[in-house]
Amino acid sequence: MKPLFFAAALLLGFACSLPTMAKDAAPTKTESAKAPAKAAPQSADSWDIDTAHSAVNFTVRHMMVSNVRGNFGQVSGKVKYDGKTLTKAAVDATIDAKTISTQEPKRDEHLKAGDFLDTEKYPTMKFVSTKVVPGKNGAFALEGNFTMHGVTKKVTLNAEGLSKPVMVKGAPHMGVSAKGKLNRKDFGVSYNKTLDNGGAMVGDEINFEIDLELVKSDNKGQA
Repeated sequence: MKPLFFAAALLLGFACSLPTMAKDAAPTKTESAKAPAKAAPQSADSWDIDTAHSAVNFTVRHMMVSNVRGNFGQVSGKVKYDGKTLTKAAVDATIDAKTISTQEPKRDEHLKAGDFLDTEKYPTMKFVSTKVVPGKNGAFALEGNFTMHGVTKKVTLNAEGLSKPVMVKGAPHMGVSAKGKLNRKDFGVSYNKTLDNGGAMVGDEINFEIDLELVKSDNKGQA
């Protein structure tokens, strides 16, 4: 009887201790408060410009007979857009002026020099939007301040509708394209040569196209 009584007492004691063990194992409010806090995610409407898949292309008249085409290969910055209210969208983009290329090295070096962009003194160009004006079929006008060669002027970009987001490696991506034009003399870039017939070597008006690919700021995956 003694062994049986002893076994019963042991089982009873173990059963009574279970609530206490469970209580000890459960984290207290104080312990939870000491746990490291997770960083808050960035705003859901924040997008990064994907430099690897974005560019600014331009065209300018040469000797009044042909067009010279070129591009700036490095564009970076942020876009704010919640996917619903286009008029609340905002763009802050920076262009690396030293990445200019017209596929002619000597001409590119001249364009980077003091006669034109003077990239040593003004290494970047910048666009900051101030207003979005919705148009038809998703298109819109993007008004803002553009800084080049140390001068800031208002410009308007005519943009196609934003593409619908797609998932790439777990990250939302979308794109947008826009066109615009400016007069380089408005920004203090006035160098030119006079041709034999009195015409100008380089045109003053520059037409440009912008292609941006955007990736959600709180997602790091890119293709």
